[in-house]
Amino acid sequence: MSQRNCSKDGPTSSTNPEVTHDPCNYHSHAGAREHRERDQNPPNYLFCGLFGDPHLRTFKDHFQTCKVEGAWPLIDNNYLSVQVTNVPVVPGSSATATNKITIIFKAHHECTDQKVYQAVTDDLPAAFVDGTTSGGDGDAKSLRIVERESGRYVEMHARYIGTTVFVRQLGRYLTLAIRMPEDLAMSYEESQDLQLCVNGCPLSERIDDGQGQVSAILGHSLPRTSLGQPWPGYTLETASTQCHEKMPVKDIYFQSCVFDLLTTGDANFTAAAHSALEDMEALHPRKERWHIFPSSGNGTPHPGSSWSVNLGLTCLFLLVFL
Repeated sequence: MSQRNCSKDGPTSSTNPEVTHDPCNYHSHAGAREHRERDQNPPNYLFCGLFGDPHLRTFKDHFQTCKVEGAWPLIDNNYLSVQVTNVPVVPGSSATATNKITIIFKAHHECTDQKVYQAVTDDLPAAFVDGTTSGGDGDAKSLRIVERESGRYVEMHARYIGTTVFVRQLGRYLTLAIRMPEDLAMSYEESQDLQLCVNGCPLSERIDDGQGQVSAILGHSLPRTSLGQPWPGYTLETASTQCHEKMPVKDIYFQSCVFDLLTTGDANFTAAAHSALEDMEALHPRKERWHIFPSSGNGTPHPGSSWSVNLGLTCLFLLVFL
């Protein structure tokens, strides 16, 4: 202080220095905003996932099994668009699965130009359609793709909008999981209202009742052979056993696994349900809402949850085999 001729009685640095503002880092400018507005809660994050044939977990933690054949928007806000294309899985069933995903990261000031990512069955690239693997200038890319498993699993990290996307291929079909800040996810115009992650599937496209009831799902959509028997490959017992090996908790992910095995006979759907569960646990911000049980659409387990699942499976058995 004497070398710089500083006064010992002068002001000292604040114990709460201003947060450095980085316009291309959502966490940085969200933190700066929180610092300015002390009463404001930290930014809230939302999760959405799609897997199987197909099962949708919305931003509101509603869980639905839907038909939605063809191209449908999962997300379409001012920052990001995600569209999926679903095709029928087996003849005689309304169940479909995702074979194409298109993701558009919209241009955002100086952070990134518009970037488009597209995956189809057997072509899960580790780059955007323009051949690049990142967006933004400098070493700290504001948008980047990370390949975790060649041709099978990629992650996209968009720092400038605080968003993470996982895309996988399991068997012949694709899965998607995404975490996004609530304020950005809900930033859209009235014309962008059709978003499955926001509002769920239209009522006419839903197979179940939105609560993950296996008996209700299979009562509407189980395909049958010309002899009137369930689709060959699995019985209720063998499907439940296989799914339980991967998913000890009998929640909606377990139920979805059972449904997929009985409707398709394709063992890859077990891996899809298990991966969807792992991706949800990696990205969902609220651990207490990870598990959703059939008698509780709000994600809160209760003492009767296991009993409710067993009852649902028993009803399913009666529906299918009697």
